[in-house]
Formats: sequence, structure tokens, C-alpha cells
Amino acid sequence: MPNRKVTIYTDGSCRPNPGVGGWGAIIMLGGYDYANTALFGGEAETTSSRMELVAAAEALAHLTTSSAVQLYTDSQYLRNGMVKKWAAGWSRRGWRTNAGSPVKNQDVWMRLLELDALHDVEWIWVKGHKGNLYNEVADRLANTGRLRG
Repeated sequence: MPNRKVTIYTDGSCRPNPGVGGWGAIIMLGGYDYANTALFGGEAETTSSRMELVAAAEALAHLTTSSAVQLYTDSQYLRNGMVKKWAAGWSRRGWRTNAGSPVKNQDVWMRLLELDALHDVEWIWVKGHKGNLYNEVADRLANTGRLRG
């Protein structure tokens, strides 16, 4: 069982959607305002949904030891994919939806499942753009990544 506690806020951005996208994450070891790490990046041709997933994957991949993680996201797509086990179901079905269509962002979902298995992740939804300080920081990082994507 991991003994290191980590708090992560992530966000993705894309304008237009699809188009140039960015992702951002802030990682706080041992609680808020301690050992913060900011991450961001971007892609030239992507979607907002993909950037939400990439933000979480990049943040979890940044952790060097197994950790108890509270990961905050304003993406229901990401949270439901992990909490409601959509991604695990898609994996069992050969990366097909219930309707038989190929799953979008399969590569990132696969990575998220691998990273989720390494950590004890609590996937927490936060309403975006409603004044949550760290969600706003993650949003600014995502927009910085988009501008550099």
C-alpha cells in the first residue's frame, strides 16, 4: 500500500476543437502548497477530451514511486472512464464500445489503466471554471501548453 500522499489537479484545452490542444497538471506532494510541480504540454492536432486524458497520464507518469493520489479533474469523460470502469470494459472488449465502434484515445486509456494500477488513485470531479484555485492553475497550464503546441 502506498504511503506517500499526492494531490494532482489536471486540465485539458483545445481551440478550436479539434485543433491545437494543451494539457496541464499541478502535483502537490504531502498536501497543498508543499513541493508543487507544474507540468504542461501540447499537440498540434488533437481534441479537448484527449488533452484531459493526457494531462492525467502525464501527471501520474511523473510520480517516481507508488502513491496514494487524489486526482482532481473537471472532465466527466476521464473520471467516468476510470471510476465507472469504462476503460476496463473497453479493454476487455478489444477496445470496442458497447456499440462495437473503436474506442477513441485508446493509446491514452491504455496508459491510464497501467498507471492507475501502479497507484492508489481516487478520481475526483471538480466543476471547472468555478473559482477552484488549483483547477484554475491547471487550466492556465493547459492553455500555456496549447499556445506552445
